[in-house]
Amino acid sequence: MNEVIERRRTIASPTTVDRESREFEAVIATEATVGGIILRLAGLAIADNVPLLLDHRAEASATVGRMIEHRAESGQLIGRFRLSSDPTLLWLVYRLADGTLSGLSVGFRVDAWGGSEAGSRVATRATLLEVSITPTPADANTRVRTMDPTTEPAAQNVPETIINRAEANREIRALATTFDLGPAFSDELIDRGASVEEALAAVRRSLRDQPAAPVARITAVHHIDGPEQFVTRAGEAVFARANPRHEVSEAARPFVSMTNLDLARHCLQLRGESAAGAAHDVITRALHTTSDFPQIFGNAIGRQARRAYELAPDALKTVARQTTARDFRAKTSIQLSEAPVLERVNESGEFTHGTLSEAKESYSIATYGKIIALSRPAIVNDDLGAFADLAARLGQGAAETEARLKIGLLEANAGGGPTMEDGNALFHANHGNLAGSGATISEGTLSAARLAMRTQVGLSGHPVNVRPRYLLVPPALETTAEKEIAQIQPSASSDVNPFAGRLELLVDARLSSATRWYLIADPAQIDGLEYAYLEGEEGPQTSTRAGFEVDGVEIKVRLDFGAAFLDWRGWYANPGA
Repeated sequence: MNEVIERRRTIASPTTVDRESREFEAVIATEATVGGIILRLAGLAIADNVPLLLDHRAEASATVGRMIEHRAESGQLIGRFRLSSDPTLLWLVYRLADGTLSGLSVGFRVDAWGGSEAGSRVATRATLLEVSITPTPADANTRVRTMDPTTEPAAQNVPETIINRAEANREIRALATTFDLGPAFSDELIDRGASVEEALAAVRRSLRDQPAAPVARITAVHHIDGPEQFVTRAGEAVFARANPRHEVSEAARPFVSMTNLDLARHCLQLRGESAAGAAHDVITRALHTTSDFPQIFGNAIGRQARRAYELAPDALKTVARQTTARDFRAKTSIQLSEAPVLERVNESGEFTHGTLSEAKESYSIATYGKIIALSRPAIVNDDLGAFADLAARLGQGAAETEARLKIGLLEANAGGGPTMEDGNALFHANHGNLAGSGATISEGTLSAARLAMRTQVGLSGHPVNVRPRYLLVPPALETTAEKEIAQIQPSASSDVNPFAGRLELLVDARLSSATRWYLIADPAQIDGLEYAYLEGEEGPQTSTRAGFEVDGVEIKVRLDFGAAFLDWRGWYANPGA
C-alpha cells in the first residue's frame, strides 16, 4: 500500500504590498552595525527622487520604482515605495506581496565620520542615494513591512494545492484590475482554472486586440525639488568645493562631497539612464544625454565668475551711479536745475510760479561677450583648479570690460572727456572744471580745485555747492596723494592739513596719463558718471551647453552694459606736471 504524503506550508503574515497601486512600506535602515559601520539616522539626508533598484545595480533595466515617502519611527527609517507600472515587473509585485522576496538594502554616501563605537566606525552625516530589493540584506531588520499583527489572521496549516489556486485567483484578479479588463475577464479565467502564465498570455492578447490604448491610472506625486532646484543646489556644491570658505546652504549640503563622476551618475539615474561604465564614458553620456549636468557647471561657473567680478578692482565704479536700461535703444537722462528759491507770499495771498530748467544726455547699452570651454579631461579628472581659474577669468574679464569702457569715456578727446550735449568736452574751460595750467597735487592745487567745484552754478545760474569727496590718481601719483591727504599731528596752526580725512583716495592703474589727477563729488549728491545694465541682467550672465566643436562644456558669458557722463559739475581735472 502506497502511503499518501500531504505537503503543507505555513502562510506568512500578509505584507503591506498593495497589488493594485503597486505600493508598499519597508524598513530601509536602522542604527545596527552593518559592515563595520553604524549609521546615525538623525544625520541621514535623503537625496531627491531616491530610486528603487534590484541588487544595487545602477542601470535603467534594474530601476524598478521610486521612494515616494519616508519617516523616522522607533529608531528605524521607514520608506514607502511605488513600483513601476511596467507589466514585465508583475513577478516582482507577486514576490513582494507573498513575502518570497522581502529584503531591503540601502546605498549611501558618508559625508562625515564621528569616531567609533565597539570597534565600528560611526557615520554621523550621510546621504541616502538608493534603496535596493535583495534576497540577502546586510541588516536583517530591513525588509518589507507586514500588516499590523493585531489585525493579521493567525497562521494556519493549509494544503499547498489550495494555497496555489487561491494565489493564482488573486493574481488573475489583480491583472484584470491593473489593465481595466473588468471582472468578467478574471471570472472566465478563474472558472476554467487558468494558471497565472495563461492569464498573462490572455492579458497580452486582450491589450493587443483593443482599438485604443488602455487607460492608465496615474497618481500625481508632488516633488519638492524640480530640475531647476537640483541644478542650483548641485551647482552651489561644486562652487563650494572650489571655495571652501563658502557657507553652504542646507539644501546643497548633500551634494558637497560628490565628485564630478558622482554628479554625472546621479544625473543619468534621474533621467532613467544607465550610470554604469568607466568615468570618461559616464561623464560623456551625462554631458550629451542630459541637460542637468552641463547646467550644474554653468551654475557653478556663474557663481565663481560673479565672485571674481565683484572682487575685481574698479575705481570708477565707486564714483559712478548704477541704473538699468529697459532695452537697447538710446537711454535719455533728463537733468533738472536746482529747485527755485521760495518767495514771500504777498498780503493778497498770491503765489508766484517757479520753473525748472532741463538738460539731457543720451547713451545706449551694448552687448559684449565671449565663449570659452571647460575641457572634458578637466571634468573627468575632477580638476577644481582648472574650473576655478576658468570661472575667475570670466568674471575678471567682464569687470575689465566695464572698467575699460568707463576709462575710455574719461580719457576721450585726448583727456578732455566725451563731448557733452552743449558741444564742449567734459573737462573744458567753459565748464569751469579744468585747471588753467597743469600742476602736481599740493595744498594749493587741491584748494583751487575745491574752489572751482564749490562755485559751480546750475542750469538756473545759482550755485550748486558741490563738495569734493574723492581724489582719483594714477599709480605714479599715489604716494604724493597719500601725503597730501594724510592725517597728521600738527604742532602749529600752519601745519594743519585741511584735506586730512576729507578726501578718499582712489587709484586706477588703467589711467594712461601718469600726471593727470581728478577731484570728484559724491555721485549721490550730483549727477556725473552713470552706467547701466539691461534690466534683469546685472553684471555678467553665463549660459552653458555640451560642447560640439570642443569636447567638454562650452560657457558663454554675456554683458549688456553702457555708460555716459550726465553732468560735468561733479568732476574736476588737472593735467598735472
